[in-house]
Amino acid sequence: MALHRPNAPPSRNGVGASCVVLPAGPWLTMHEGLVARFPGVPAALWLQRLQEGDVVDDHGQTIKPDTRYEAGRRLYYFRALAAEPRIPFEATILWQDEHLLVVDKPHFLPVVPSGKYLQETVLTRLKNALGIDALSPIHRIDRDTAGLVLFSKQVASRGAYQELFRTRQVDKTYECVAPWNPALPWPLRRESRIVPATHFMQQTEVDGAPNALTHITPIEVLGGLARYALKPVTGQRHQLRVHMAALGLPIVWDGIYPTLTPEGSADYGQPLQLLAQTIAFTDPITGARRQFSSQRQLRPLALLLA
Repeated sequence: MALHRPNAPPSRNGVGASCVVLPAGPWLTMHEGLVARFPGVPAALWLQRLQEGDVVDDHGQTIKPDTRYEAGRRLYYFRALAAEPRIPFEATILWQDEHLLVVDKPHFLPVVPSGKYLQETVLTRLKNALGIDALSPIHRIDRDTAGLVLFSKQVASRGAYQELFRTRQVDKTYECVAPWNPALPWPLRRESRIVPATHFMQQTEVDGAPNALTHITPIEVLGGLARYALKPVTGQRHQLRVHMAALGLPIVWDGIYPTLTPEGSADYGQPLQLLAQTIAFTDPITGARRQFSSQRQLRPLALLLA
């Protein structure tokens, strides 16, 4: 669940502030408390942020290293990366009105800032290009996945679009390329329970009440490969990748399933063959029927088999 962010400061260079509510503890100063709260962040980095005015509270007051620690106080802080390599692919705006922005995302480009990605994300690039600080994704797709992403342009109408996804009123179709198995009962319905795996990068199927459902239909077969239409009913993290791998049909060039490859080993010449291809819904503001299709394409089967 997203953390409530009252009175958040404006973005800096397109990047929004991170938020933390301070827990109870024995620390005397803010510097001590923040170092303890985030053990993975060097103490010197917190000192630098505090000295440079990069930490404020929800009243806009700048927090200094020796500011008295107060449990329950809400702080906002800005992250920065010393070096962030350029991702050489661009998202395309397909359509927009006063409430909604529809983007066609390339492979490899994250949707939102996270970890080692701040400027090199769809959201930050769009904020910088359009000057819309309120811009926010209504849903997300993996960094490795290409295709359609919807962004809200106004806080006031955002909840109406989020409700469409929450109540499953959005019809989404993905395409992927994966091995072909004629012995499976096509088309098929994959329903299972997906939970976090031992490694934080992966999800896994376990016994229990299903929480993930995907309809899978082959639409083209050539040799040992097939192109599939995937229609997720639910939206578990990595759901399509997990379901295909569990069927013994891992998506071509998947670096996470079934085998996790080392971080930083991504090959721009071998993008995950998964595409968020179409999305359709009834606009909750205008009542109009909306349907969008990605302009991107997966690799032809013949080329992958060559």
